[in-house]
Amino acid sequence: MKFSVFNSVIGWSLFALSCGSPKENREILFDTIAYKLEVENWHTKRIEELTSENGWLNLAGLFWLKEGINTFGSSENNDVIFPKGKIVERAGYFKVNQGIVKMEVAHDVQITQNGNQVLNELIFSPDSTTNPTLGYGSLRWFVIQRDKIVGIRLRAIESAGVKNFKGINRYPTNTDFRCEARVEKSTEPKMIDITNVLGQTTSQASHGTLVFEIKGEEYRLDAIDGGKDELFIIFGDPTNSHDTYPSGRYVYVKRPDELGKTILDFNKSYNPPCAFTPFATCPLPPKQNVLSVAITAGEKNYSAYEH
Repeated sequence: MKFSVFNSVIGWSLFALSCGSPKENREILFDTIAYKLEVENWHTKRIEELTSENGWLNLAGLFWLKEGINTFGSSENNDVIFPKGKIVERAGYFKVNQGIVKMEVAHDVQITQNGNQVLNELIFSPDSTTNPTLGYGSLRWFVIQRDKIVGIRLRAIESAGVKNFKGINRYPTNTDFRCEARVEKSTEPKMIDITNVLGQTTSQASHGTLVFEIKGEEYRLDAIDGGKDELFIIFGDPTNSHDTYPSGRYVYVKRPDELGKTILDFNKSYNPPCAFTPFATCPLPPKQNVLSVAITAGEKNYSAYEH
């Protein structure tokens, strides 16, 4: 429930953090103008990250490697074919041995490691925090691992995806979708099966179930580790059939306080990387995280990418 107590120009209102729950009836003085500014600032940072050199818009390829030798370069005779005109025809090869990837560089080809020239070879440990980014001209690449397969993810810094980016449509900011949530934790270790767009399913540790209300109805979402002081939620809802990305959206929340409470803000829900590029390997919502209520908040589908 929401009651206006001051002039709307001032922007203060009484607001129930439980998304209008009649059960708790715990209104507090809430600055709606400051809140909308907070959401806009969050969205601005989101766009900056998306369009940055390490964002999702400049991905130009994803190449899964076979065990043994995988040649790479711009020639169609290679196992891994980089964009024509962006690198020499045969730049070298990647050798895979039980998940460890060794890159051998062809003679007279100057490939950089984090801006420094690589002379002969480099060994990658997939998804290690110490893995470097390799570069040649405007291309950048690095090794990723998904379950038992390893691959090369390629970026093109001069990507048309970044140049042609026009922004992301969103629902208007709506305080009805800023919810106080109770985080329930299981007394026994609990695992959640997460399937990605490749069809791979892995079990991840549950970090609690968010219990919240929208318009007096209770809903639940399982959360996994979001890093640092956050939880990560992958969810679906009826808007996926028309306004939002068909495979669901993501949202982060702060870890619960000493009372087990946090704020679940659907106005900060966003598209997975797969909404912007075919070269991502996004996790999909587990079946228990597909809500029956339409979440008309946060990002809408990205129309510039043909699905």
